[in-house]
Amino acid sequence: MNSTNPNAARLPIEQPILDAAFLRKLEGLSLAARKAFPGQMKGEKRSIHRGTSVEFADYREYTLGDDLRYVDWNLAARLEKLFVKLFVEEEDLYIALLLDASASMGFGTPSKLRFAAKVAAAIGYIGMTGYDRVSLTILSNGDHATHGKRLPGLPPRRGRAAVIPFFRVLNNLTPSGAAALAQNLRAFATQTRQRGLAILISDFMDAGWKEGLRALLARGYQIVLVHVLAEEEIHPDLAGDIRILDSETGDAREMSVTPALLKRYEAALEAFCTDIRNFARRAGADYVRASSGQAFEGIVLKHLHQAGIVT
Repeated sequence: MNSTNPNAARLPIEQPILDAAFLRKLEGLSLAARKAFPGQMKGEKRSIHRGTSVEFADYREYTLGDDLRYVDWNLAARLEKLFVKLFVEEEDLYIALLLDASASMGFGTPSKLRFAAKVAAAIGYIGMTGYDRVSLTILSNGDHATHGKRLPGLPPRRGRAAVIPFFRVLNNLTPSGAAALAQNLRAFATQTRQRGLAILISDFMDAGWKEGLRALLARGYQIVLVHVLAEEEIHPDLAGDIRILDSETGDAREMSVTPALLKRYEAALEAFCTDIRNFARRAGADYVRASSGQAFEGIVLKHLHQAGIVT
């Protein structure tokens, strides 16, 4: 649980990506994971461990290899069995924010990227001010992954001092290139030793998303998918002869938009979203679908709260 700081909403951000009123709403919130991960620094998450720590929690029957110092000999004398004491330890959580900043994320009013950046900013703020370690990885092309370079973004940081540069990076993002999710997520999984909560914010227009997510799952991450679509993609207001352009490949196509075509498009879009949702369910991941036209605050305060990620 974060401690409330009356000055937290007055961070000297040059061009605030989140306003002061919303930052105040984030105070006292924290991030949680269903899976248990090894904490590397003292934080504010509580988990049960064998051995001495903050607070006694429970007993577990002794198994070969347990440290005999933590055996309760008084209990052993009464029950004629060996039991090890378990304690509650305060740990931090590692949160990996994976943000798709490809060209397709520039679509919409407001753009999908601006919406996604605000969601990432809110999640990162909750984590950093709660003394969790938060990293940011920008997914905009596959060049870094192809050449073995570290992906762009920010390394794991925590504390209020880390919020300002974090917000600044998010505030200055511009969409470009292709997401290259397969290459980039594989590279991230290889380059990052920590395990924790991986939150991927994307429109999933890149065909390699399944392969990329499998790489994260293989490394033991708990995954949250925030699927961002533009309102214009969900409810396109189109009619007649048009020319459409793929923002990432540059391919163009001319077509005549009819009511029948729009119905087929809506069915295809729903099937696309269902495929992602079903993949997430089978993988034990959380899936949240969002429109960049809706209030982004609801994604953080409602949908991620319902998923148990924000508490």
